[in-house]
Amino acid sequence: QVQLVESGGGLVQAGGSLRLSCSASGIMFGINAMGWYRRAPGKQRELVARINGGTASYADSVKGRFTISGGNAKNMVFLQMNSLKPEDTGVYYCNAVGLAADYWGQGTQVTVSS
Repeated sequence: QVQLVESGGGLVQAGGSLRLSCSASGIMFGINAMGWYRRAPGKQRELVARINGGTASYADSVKGRFTISGGNAKNMVFLQMNSLKPEDTGVYYCNAVGLAADYWGQGTQVTVSS
């Protein structure tokens, strides 16, 4: 089992920045990628960024503004979010991809005001 705990969400004005953190504990053997998803109001959960062995990938909507760092080898993953927009508002979830299951944190709210 893997436990994920997020922190760092909050309320910020458009153009501002936030840094999300996710701490992982438990049996990390077999975890090969970690990432961040978000669920905007009225929408399905979507992948924001993922890091796998040092290689990062991003949703088109956040490229150039968000940076993911850390990863399974460090038991921590971070998401630096700059130039935030109101459409970035949502609940952000930390995710770890294992051999037989995905693991999720409880989520942290990010609200960007216009």
